[in-house]
Amino acid sequence: MIYVFLANGFEEIEALATIDILRRCEIDVTTVGVGSQDVRGAHGITVLSDTVDSLIVPTPDIDAIVLPGGMPGTLNLEKSKAVQGFIDYAISKNILVGAICAAPSILGHKGLLKGKKATCFPGFEEQLYDAQVVADGVVQDGNIITAKGAGCSFDFALAIAKCVVGEHKSNSVRMSMQCVK
Repeated sequence: MIYVFLANGFEEIEALATIDILRRCEIDVTTVGVGSQDVRGAHGITVLSDTVDSLIVPTPDIDAIVLPGGMPGTLNLEKSKAVQGFIDYAISKNILVGAICAAPSILGHKGLLKGKKATCFPGFEEQLYDAQVVADGVVQDGNIITAKGAGCSFDFALAIAKCVVGEHKSNSVRMSMQCVK
């Protein structure tokens, strides 16, 4: 099970491409609206999430949590006590955490990137507090995957999928979608 958290102002491509690719990899994905089941993206696309943050709690069957970026979506994710609780749970249980665009700043503010390799949308590097910031589009260090932005969404999702269902399945979906490296 992967939870993808959607807060008003989320970056649509980062969220929807990730959800789509993970589901193509036959991974159980639940979208979680922060504060409401109807969530409006940064570019005016409204999504009906599967559930809302107030109705779920962290459980041992979680494979990963995903934090799409976008503004003010990232700020709204960071303000959510439920999102903060899921991040804390994931880190304490060594569960995969994916954050893309501005969302790695949430992890940085929590001190979770200290000494780790990470990337983010240009301009947010200083908010990754003590991370080893690299220029790559997608970076994995331990149980944290970070990515630069919307243009990296496919590779971000496929990196998450590789961790959850393996390289063979991830590569199979990559090839079926014509995402040639």
